Amino acid sequence: MATGILSVAAANHHYAKISQTLGALASVGLVSLLALVIMTRRLAHWNLRDPDVTLRLFTFVAACAVLDSRLAAHPVLVWVLGTSALVSWLVLVALSVRNFSTRRWPALRDQAHGAWELASVGTSGLAIVAVKVAGSTSQHWWLGIAVPVWLAGLCSYALMTWLILWRTVTERQDRDGFEPDTWILMGGLAIATLAGENIYLHAPGWLTGPAVVVTVATWAAATLWIPPLIYFGLHRISRRPEMLRFAGVWWALVFPLGMYSTATYTMAAELDQRSLVTVSLVFFWDALATWLIVVAAGLLRARHAVLSGT
Repeated sequence: MATGILSVAAANHHYAKISQTLGALASVGLVSLLALVIMTRRLAHWNLRDPDVTLRLFTFVAACAVLDSRLAAHPVLVWVLGTSALVSWLVLVALSVRNFSTRRWPALRDQAHGAWELASVGTSGLAIVAVKVAGSTSQHWWLGIAVPVWLAGLCSYALMTWLILWRTVTERQDRDGFEPDTWILMGGLAIATLAGENIYLHAPGWLTGPAVVVTVATWAAATLWIPPLIYFGLHRISRRPEMLRFAGVWWALVFPLGMYSTATYTMAAELDQRSLVTVSLVFFWDALATWLIVVAAGLLRARHAVLSGT
């Protein structure tokens, strides 16, 4: 998911070789992860009655959606990835609704964290897929699916954000409550912006006005998240330097940075503000640098584990 959106961002800024390399890595990575899950039967060990599990699995929907956008020139892959995203989304929505309905709100609050925004991310990603299918097949009725799914993604974002902020206030986490996946609070709005932009470009005249208003609002809200996220993150790191050690959760920082770069690039055209292209470029290089650091740290940790084992 993180590698795929970096490929899209690189293509926006005409870094063709970087985009192609990252696109290939994202494609191989998705297939490899699927094979690993199937071969090791990991799914059988996941507690699908736990909302934390089912909400995190929306990562798969988002990954299919990102690659679907990257490979939009290949109709067959668009359909395969789109179908995979839709089927998995329907299953995960059903499981998550069931899991939420069996728990009280305070219990959900106590579990809520940034990764729960993946439900919104995956839902907005599915809206993008529907628009891509509409554009590649000329079956414009797909827009009738994209719009309500996009709105559902925004509602999911509002719900998860409320639970996360409620937990923060209740536990008085304040500046020490930061985790890398908190950046998905920004990333969820950035992908909603991208979904809105895609809908706006294909929507009938009566829908373009509301779509533009909501799209600009989501991008502005995503932008407003950035300063507090930076502040709280740096404060936490200064107090607990050990949190900089590699952990898989650091991938949750790469995706929002790449998605914000992509969303800001689209807003540059919509608002006719060329300066936003520069902002998008800065975030692209930030995201790529973070990606390289996380990859290098992961490889070093894997090497250390192998050497320790031998």
